[in-house]
Amino acid sequence: MQQSRRILYIDDDAGMRRLVEKLLGRRGHSVITTDSGPSGIAEAAKGGFDLIAVDHYMPGMDGLATLKALRKMPDCPPVVYVTGSEESAVAVAALKAGASDYVVKSVGDDFVELLEQAFAQSLDTARLRRDKASAEADLVAANQRLEALLREVNHRVANSLQLVTTMVAMQARLLSDKAAKAALADTERRIQAIAQVHRKLYTSGEVESVEMGEYLAAIVDELQATWSTPVAPRTIVLEAEALRLHTDKAVSLGVIVTELVTNACKYAYSEKQSGEVRVRFAKADDQRFQLTVEDDGCGLGDGDPKGTGLGTKLISAMAHSLSSKVAYDKEHRGCRAVLVAPL
Repeated sequence: MQQSRRILYIDDDAGMRRLVEKLLGRRGHSVITTDSGPSGIAEAAKGGFDLIAVDHYMPGMDGLATLKALRKMPDCPPVVYVTGSEESAVAVAALKAGASDYVVKSVGDDFVELLEQAFAQSLDTARLRRDKASAEADLVAANQRLEALLREVNHRVANSLQLVTTMVAMQARLLSDKAAKAALADTERRIQAIAQVHRKLYTSGEVESVEMGEYLAAIVDELQATWSTPVAPRTIVLEAEALRLHTDKAVSLGVIVTELVTNACKYAYSEKQSGEVRVRFAKADDQRFQLTVEDDGCGLGDGDPKGTGLGTKLISAMAHSLSSKVAYDKEHRGCRAVLVAPL
């Protein structure tokens, strides 16, 4: 025995209405019948129905027009389309208009049996759709909670890194040794490069990747403010495509840019000489990106980067994390560093 349902049956055939009401009633269902599309729509508007069946051939307002009107109602129950025609075009039109199933009309118990089966299948389909919609809504809500949590984590990490840079700067001010002060200044810039990633993550709609054009622009602005002085102007020019990289890759690339630009600002030009440093970031092909940092200064000389060597080690380590390495163009007049890595 099927579970008892409240059913609305719309058909202009009085004999068929009586048959459906009688046979479905015996099966424990409560059946309300109407003889036209308008009266069926008015009855359906009262609500409380689990299922609706609509006949195709009705004078005035046919089944398709009735079906379309029913589907516009809020919380319309599943509608099974009934027709005496075996033409597939009628069934296809009904399904496209929103019918959950269709049954070919015949006289006798077989028709009611098929109708009840269509009702059961329609209810199962509706339930599956509701469950799917509910699961999708739960997934969206879970993702939103996760994104909110990740933003909060990135916010706190950025704040913590900012606190660390402040402490490093305070320590540097207490020192008199120029080499130690310079080392702490380099450390501060490296931390800032990482902090910028987390700032971008919690201030954007994306929490797992970083838009590199904006990120590199922020790094370049900070480096420009640090290294360009009236006595020794440094112009840092950035050309960057709006590509997104995963957070880990963005951090590695940010550290590499910071080190390469810092080296160029420090060593490419003399203390009282103006100079330009150019940073380019773009897709190399569909699977890789390319970073180029170059200047027009004195070049590498003996082929080894100047300084303590820590920056060179950091560049090598960060490039390794990107499954790549930094290559230096010996044909360039100044210094040109090139990195090509997977997206």
